Amino acid sequence: MNLLDYLIPFAFALGLLILVHELGHYLVARRCGVKVLRFSIGFGKPLIKWRAGRDGTEWALGAFPLGGYVKMLDEREGEVAPAELHRAFNRQPVGRRFAIVAAGPLANFALAILLYWAIFVAGTDELRPRLALTEVNTPAAAAGIMEGDLVLSVDDEAVRSWQELRWALLRHALDNRRIVLAVRTIDDLTTTRALDLSGIAVDDGKTDLIARIGLKPWRPPVPAVLGKVAPEGAAARAGLLSGDEVIAVDARAVAEWSDMVSAVRASPGKPLSFTVRRDGRNLTLEVTPDAATDNGEQIGRIGVAVAEPLVGGASMFAKVSYGPFEGFAKAVRQAWETSVLSLQMMGRMLTGEVSWKNLSGPVTIADYAGQTAQLGLSHYLKFVALISISLGVLNLLPIPVLDGGHLLYYLVEIVKGGPIPERIMEIGQQIGLVLLAMLMAFAFYNDITRLISG
Repeated sequence: MNLLDYLIPFAFALGLLILVHELGHYLVARRCGVKVLRFSIGFGKPLIKWRAGRDGTEWALGAFPLGGYVKMLDEREGEVAPAELHRAFNRQPVGRRFAIVAAGPLANFALAILLYWAIFVAGTDELRPRLALTEVNTPAAAAGIMEGDLVLSVDDEAVRSWQELRWALLRHALDNRRIVLAVRTIDDLTTTRALDLSGIAVDDGKTDLIARIGLKPWRPPVPAVLGKVAPEGAAARAGLLSGDEVIAVDARAVAEWSDMVSAVRASPGKPLSFTVRRDGRNLTLEVTPDAATDNGEQIGRIGVAVAEPLVGGASMFAKVSYGPFEGFAKAVRQAWETSVLSLQMMGRMLTGEVSWKNLSGPVTIADYAGQTAQLGLSHYLKFVALISISLGVLNLLPIPVLDGGHLLYYLVEIVKGGPIPERIMEIGQQIGLVLLAMLMAFAFYNDITRLISG
């Protein structure tokens, strides 16, 4: 993938989220009769701008694209003609000001629900929630989970895909309690497994949550039959051919493809004795894997691909789709649960239960944008929906400068029956700027650390 494969999906997602957020402010402001002076995507000097609408609103694209704003008529920011005082933002009742400010984050939630709804109704090919175990001494093994168990529900909540199972386990892990999985065994029997998540840390900064529970997606056994053999690879140099079935490596029996891959990966530059079956006869060939680097680790490669698509591979996937109403309900629920989970994770960052390393900046977001775009439209739209919710939640935090800070001011104004003194609001703005700068610094630091560590 080249740089544009990341930048284009990132720029589109970012532009869409900012546009929707600011449109929320703009439309409700217009509905409340407030005059909008400028609608800008990006900050700083406008690269392009034009005027449109009965109020001559200036529409602009700023030089610094990480944000946007809607500038409204306001006596605190300049002189207002007497004839237009009734259209100034600061002259509006507190209820209208509250609605205008809240409309931005709410627009982001609405976008996420719309995207989720479209994905759920259109349907996607999803990996079935069929389980395999990673190790013996894990909560999954203690629960009696067997290889090939297909999860039907988690605490009576239906589960139809691996992604839904993963999401359910993440939410329940935050509660640190025992849950019940309804499963269909490989022998087609329906039973339950009690899985204890009380000792599972949501984030240990190292391994994936699902792996710590002791689970991974089940995959059917794949015979070690060679498909395409790269002409310049170690396998071709050693005389291996497409169609050869590897039955042993260094006298150790090879039951399936993964056994051969493990032996090769562990032996960069080390000669291996391959025993293969070809045309009904057994042959022994010496293969020396080429050394390669994978995520900073040196591994061996011989340049071969598996012969056939996974045997039984079709049974690993299922088309998951919903009707329009069911899809809408699920989309709303998905947006709500994601919002709650985001707040829970932020809270646990403050208490130290979750690492600040999970905080991501624009570089990591661009990376995920590029990766999901490569996986397909549904994956990319899910990513955009997730970021849209994150943007909405972040903006609702009660931090001055953000929308949530202004909403907090208005709530106080409603309770005390009058506006907060300007001086207190100025101090709050300064504190908010410092907090925001610290958050951005953490995010950029994590981005740079991920880039360096690979």
